[in-house]
Amino acid sequence: MSNASTSNTSVGGAQRRFNVAVVGATGAVGEAMLAILAERRFPVGQLHVLASERSAGGTIEYRGEEHVVQDLANFDPAGVDIALFSAGGGVSKEYAPKFAAAGAVVIDNSSAFRYDDDVPLVVSEVNPEQVANRPRGIIANPNCSTMQMLVALAPLHRHSKIERINVATYQSVSGGGRSAMEELGRQTGALLNFKDPEPERFPVQIAFNLIPHIDDFQENGFTKEEMKLVWETRKILGDDSIMVNPTAVRVPVFYGHSEAVAIETVEKITPELARELLAAAPGVEVVDERKPGGYPTPVTHASGNDAVYVGRIREDLSHPRGLNLWIVSDNIRKGAALNAVQLAELVAAES
Repeated sequence: MSNASTSNTSVGGAQRRFNVAVVGATGAVGEAMLAILAERRFPVGQLHVLASERSAGGTIEYRGEEHVVQDLANFDPAGVDIALFSAGGGVSKEYAPKFAAAGAVVIDNSSAFRYDDDVPLVVSEVNPEQVANRPRGIIANPNCSTMQMLVALAPLHRHSKIERINVATYQSVSGGGRSAMEELGRQTGALLNFKDPEPERFPVQIAFNLIPHIDDFQENGFTKEEMKLVWETRKILGDDSIMVNPTAVRVPVFYGHSEAVAIETVEKITPELARELLAAAPGVEVVDERKPGGYPTPVTHASGNDAVYVGRIREDLSHPRGLNLWIVSDNIRKGAALNAVQLAELVAAES
């Protein structure tokens, strides 16, 4: 059963149109944001597509019209109602406050503001009410791996509080940007032609390999990507007592993150109950048949789609109140662009 958000969804009952700026419009996430705004028929009035000076002057098509890419550094944000940022933390720190000061609601996809107490960190299906709590005019989009995990875990947590999460993420190279995808392609081609691959974007070969290292190492031995799962899970669910034990692995897949998740709850949740709760949850699609191919994968299910797919639901043999799940989602769409547009829809619905 599916409760995934579908395309061509308009903001219910809203007649007002909104002037929208997409910052980082020429990147993979920016392109996806524009596509999803069009698919969901967001009521865009005037559209501004913004990027660095290097990309300025080019054109981007949106709903049949060509829009000139403008230089962010020279852009006046006055009159912008909603600004979708996906241009990196440094850009967000410099420009997001300027857009907010000019009256825009900023929805930021970077980690620049995620851990600030006065900036809500929001997953549309999990804590949408927090969108209204934005004293600085900024809403943060969570990390892609946290996002898909919590879309699946939140309905279980509401039924019986989750005490502990063990998670291993298997993250596609698109999470590292266009250069990471190009490196996987180059290395794959080199190896298939019996040539040595040359690592540039990654510290070691990524083609036909696994790299248990995403982002910078922290003093505790975990990487920052792993610690994001800890920090963001607690903030989004509003519970600092939840224990999270993460491992993040980069895998030679272009699109779609996968996660092997084991949870421990206060009261036992059976696999049957978990399937029932997940089948009724917005944004989730259960793919859980105990047969070959009866489970979601990044290529066969997630890539290019909006849902968070959950399968391999089974009891944990090592814990009396444990449950195991396999969670898959497109990290560019739901993990970044779709949630940003869904948050924009929530902002628009306030008007």
